[in-house]
Amino acid sequence: MVMERGALFSPVLVSDLVEKVQGKSSVARLAQYTPIAFNGQKEFIFTMDSEIDVVAESGKKSHGGISLAPRTIVPIKVEYGARLSDEFLYAAEEEQINIIKAFNDGFAKKLARGLDLMAFHGVNPRTGAASSVIGNNNFDAAVEQTVEAPLGMADANIAIETAISLVGDGEITGMAIAPAMRAALARQKTANDAPMFPELSWGNAPQTINGLAVDVNKTVSDMAADNERAYVGDFANGFKWGYAKDIPMEVIKYGDPDNSGFDLQGYNQVYLRAEAYLGWGILSPESFARITEATV
Repeated sequence: MVMERGALFSPVLVSDLVEKVQGKSSVARLAQYTPIAFNGQKEFIFTMDSEIDVVAESGKKSHGGISLAPRTIVPIKVEYGARLSDEFLYAAEEEQINIIKAFNDGFAKKLARGLDLMAFHGVNPRTGAASSVIGNNNFDAAVEQTVEAPLGMADANIAIETAISLVGDGEITGMAIAPAMRAALARQKTANDAPMFPELSWGNAPQTINGLAVDVNKTVSDMAADNERAYVGDFANGFKWGYAKDIPMEVIKYGDPDNSGFDLQGYNQVYLRAEAYLGWGILSPESFARITEATV
C-alpha cells in the first residue's frame, strides 16, 4: 500500500477531492468547473455586435459583426507536504488508507482556500505575497469596476446595488462576500426598522440572498491589498476553473524535501507530498465588479 514516488491519486480520491474543493471555495461554488489540459487550453469569447436581422423574401442580408477574444487558461502547479513518523511505513494497510484519506481531506481544504486567494488576489497562499507566476490573472488586477463603501459599510446594500449597476447589461449570477460584508448586511434595517436581510441573523450564511447565489468566505478579504469586501458578477459564464486530471502524491523516505535542514532518516520521518495543477481564467473582466471598504 505504501505509495512510491510519482504515484497518482486514485480516480475516486480525485473525484472526492474536487467535490470537497467545490464545497469550500467561493469561486469553485459560484463558477463552472471544467477539466483543464495539462498544457493549458484556449477559451474563445464571442461578442456579436448587432441584433438578429429580419430579412424579407429575396431581401438583402446585412453584416452583423462579431468580435473574437481568446483567453488561455494555463494550470499552475501547487503543492502541499507534511512530515510524518516513519511508523506510517509499517502501519497496517487500513491505517495507511485512513492516513491518506485524512491527508486528502486536508489537501482539499488547502486547495479550496488557495484557489480563492490566487484567483481573487493573485498571491502565493503560502507567503501572502503577489505571485509573478499568477501575474494579472486575478480579480483584483483584472476587474477595474470598483465601488468603495464607507468605513463600517453602513450602506452595504447600496454598495452592492451600485456594483451591480457597474456591470451594466451583463448577467449577475453570483456574489462572494467577506464576513464583514455579511455582518454589515445583517445590520441593515428597513424603513420600519425591521431587518432588511433576516436570513443573515445570528451569523447565518445562506447560499442565496434575494435569489442571487452568494458565498460568504474569509478568502474575499484575507491577503487582499485593497480591503476587499465583495465580488459580484457573472461567475457562471465569465469565469472558469479546473484541474489537470493527474494529481501526483508521493511518500519520500530520504533527504530533506522541505528544506528544513533536518534529514528524514535522522529523525525517523517520512514526507508525504501532493501536487495539483489548478487553472482558472477571468473570461470577461467587464462582467464583474469589486466592493472595497474605505480605510479612513
